Amino acid sequence: MAPATIKQIVLAERPTAHILPTTFRTEVVPYPAPGAAQVVVKVEYLSMEPAMRGWLKDARSYIPPVQIGEVMRAMGLGTVVEAGKDAKFKVGDTLIGGFGWAEYRLMDDSAPRLEKVEVPPKAELLDLLGVLGLSGLTAYFGLLDVGKVQAGETLVVSGAGGAVGSVACQLGKLRGARVVGLAGSDDKCRWLEAELGVDRALNYKSDAFRAEFREAVGYLDVFFDNVGGEILDFALTRLNKGARIALCGAISDYNKEKPAGLTNYLSLIGQRAKLEGFIVLDYAAQWPAAAAEMAGWLADGSLKRKFTVVPGLARATDALGMLFTGGNTGKTCVCFLFFFFFLLES
Repeated sequence: MAPATIKQIVLAERPTAHILPTTFRTEVVPYPAPGAAQVVVKVEYLSMEPAMRGWLKDARSYIPPVQIGEVMRAMGLGTVVEAGKDAKFKVGDTLIGGFGWAEYRLMDDSAPRLEKVEVPPKAELLDLLGVLGLSGLTAYFGLLDVGKVQAGETLVVSGAGGAVGSVACQLGKLRGARVVGLAGSDDKCRWLEAELGVDRALNYKSDAFRAEFREAVGYLDVFFDNVGGEILDFALTRLNKGARIALCGAISDYNKEKPAGLTNYLSLIGQRAKLEGFIVLDYAAQWPAAAAEMAGWLADGSLKRKFTVVPGLARATDALGMLFTGGNTGKTCVCFLFFFFFLLES
């Protein structure tokens, strides 16, 4: 039986620095009724992305910002619980789409990227938000198309313990590169080396980090950067001739009102190097082929993954904050399923 009301979380105010308790508010709204070509989806998982912090800024970007009073944007997985008479999706279908931070969402058939899911062999449902979703695809196109990593080259990946960085490290190894991953804890570094097979993992919080970077890396050919800030500025001093920097994100600067900026960029001239930003949405036509290739690697064990799963819509803000404090490893998701809560308590 459908509930009379549902909960959703909307943007209440735009943060100027870190996300605050007043940034979002929870609303209780009537349960929606589907029109002829609409479905009601019970949301089961939400994907957490560092890019969400950028969506809160009222600034020109690759997509419009989340508006005040709008449900917080997020990709998710859910099940159709009601369908209009002309809807192309049926009750019981599992869908992936931009459901946002809500218990249930009313979705048009024509909503962008709303699709019925098919889980590949040896994969699991959550992989469609992680290694086989936008996180994995970001690593794939950023490393292979922008970074153009080649066998025998030295690849450095910042944010290597996260959803995108951990995949980029493994794709580099699959391409025959020497891979050095940068992460924010010794535990993450051990995971990167012992389980993902990176050649060396460095804790950027170590007092000896810069010396360790020089010793482990020497000079790099490809830098897949998720962090920006001081680490990117330092990496600019360690470029080989013709180096490529795939600028995926700048998580160290997202919460700053005014980032400090780079000082070592002149090395790009001297080393004939390239720093290039990219957005995975630009590769949408190539997503199916890339996801199929990565599903094969996942099936044969060449590609590994880890999840940080946070229970309940009420903790969505906490889950988002973990991306900026280093409290997560691998792909971070919010789960609404009661059986998951039971497993946590048992």
